[in-house]
Amino acid sequence: MKKMLLILALAMVSFANAQKGTILVGGNIGYSSEKTDREIASAKNNVFQFSPKIGYQFHDNWTAGVEFSVVSSKSTLGEGEGKANNFKTGAFVRYTMPLNETFSVFADLGAGFQNQKFKNYENGSLVSDNKANGFYTGITPALFINMKKGFGLNFSIGGLGYETLNYDNDNVDYSKFFVNFGKTVNIGISKNF
Repeated sequence: MKKMLLILALAMVSFANAQKGTILVGGNIGYSSEKTDREIASAKNNVFQFSPKIGYQFHDNWTAGVEFSVVSSKSTLGEGEGKANNFKTGAFVRYTMPLNETFSVFADLGAGFQNQKFKNYENGSLVSDNKANGFYTGITPALFINMKKGFGLNFSIGGLGYETLNYDNDNVDYSKFFVNFGKTVNIGISKNF
């Protein structure tokens, strides 16, 4: 019983606010569906994304940790169908500046490895199977709203990044630099323990 009370007391103290020595758990989940009807052929695209992260707050303003992302998409165009799976895993560092007890602004700098698998089908038969590996890096500024005891919502409106993919089958090298402030909106959740 004493151990349970001690664990409960420690849990309540850790819920107070993000501070040195706490664990950050957070992430985003997203889904989109798009359909275009045309006379020639209709097109449809479904995308699911899950991006968790966990970090250790080693200073009142600094957190370091690991991030992971999985994106699964399926697109159809007439009789053709494409399926893609993207995986990212890497590390991040976050600098947080509290504005008051409710609001904080932060910036995440992340980098890591990414992998993509894409299969293209025509009339139910596999036409192509492509795999690619590469790297990514990016910085994302965001706003944190503390809802209650370290649990809150994260809002970001884009960021700055660079990524590469090298395809095995086609000897294609892909690289992308992007600045998408104001073009995307992400809402996520996080909790400090």
